[in-house]
Amino acid sequence: MNPENEEDLPEVDPELFGELEREIPLLFGVRRLSEGLTQFSWFAHLGEPPTDKVRRTAEAYVDALGFPEADLAILPTPEDAADAAETNDWASPAWEAEELARADLTARALEVLSEDALEIAVRLITSKAGESAKEAMEEESAIWEIGDEAVKNLAVGAAVQASVNAALALLVAEIDPEMELEEHLFTRKLKLFELGRWPVAVVGQSFSLF
Repeated sequence: MNPENEEDLPEVDPELFGELEREIPLLFGVRRLSEGLTQFSWFAHLGEPPTDKVRRTAEAYVDALGFPEADLAILPTPEDAADAAETNDWASPAWEAEELARADLTARALEVLSEDALEIAVRLITSKAGESAKEAMEEESAIWEIGDEAVKNLAVGAAVQASVNAALALLVAEIDPEMELEEHLFTRKLKLFELGRWPVAVVGQSFSLF
């Protein structure tokens, strides 16, 4: 289940979500995550040299993804990031690995949630992530002088997708006591966004990070 453009989604009715939350305690964690997303430092450190924490998180992400040999490559400009995102091979092994992980999490979540409940959860995360990431990107675009709306949309879309994937991992971790949520690849990828970066793509032996 992929998030749609947040502008195309109806607002999530708080009362409806509250009813679902009371009926399905699993959704409580999703609500907390959605609230936490508004506190992220979205895109606050784009293009900067990586801190030790960023480097460790990046290494943990590619390791969990199954590409531990991928070296971190810092992209210096928004144009470089957009080019890397737009030319990324959508049938690349790394992309396929994420898609398989997302599909597996979705199937496992639907074992305990109805499709309606999962859709509500995805819409909530999409709304919160989209709103806060878009606001942050508007601020950063003024600093970087990004006039191309396509570049902004690529970054915000990536942030929303990462948030939804992390929410799926959270839901499954609630029902699988053996799953280490903090070590999941989607948790680690979202952490890079929380640290103010934009993880763009893993292609070949390189992990491009803006």
